[in-house]
Amino acid sequence: MKQSFFKVLASINKILLPSFTKRQLDLAKASKFQLALIGWRYYVTTKALG
Repeated sequence: MKQSFFKVLASINKILLPSFTKRQLDLAKASKFQLALIGWRYYVTTKALG
């Protein structure tokens, strides 16, 4: 059940949150908010796959 929840959450993230790789964001120049979004997307994606 948890994995299906994270799969739905990952789909919502993909639609709502911006993709920083398409914008070619430099992680060294990213703001704290952008780093938090990247971390959140990473966490949800790993939980959805695992």
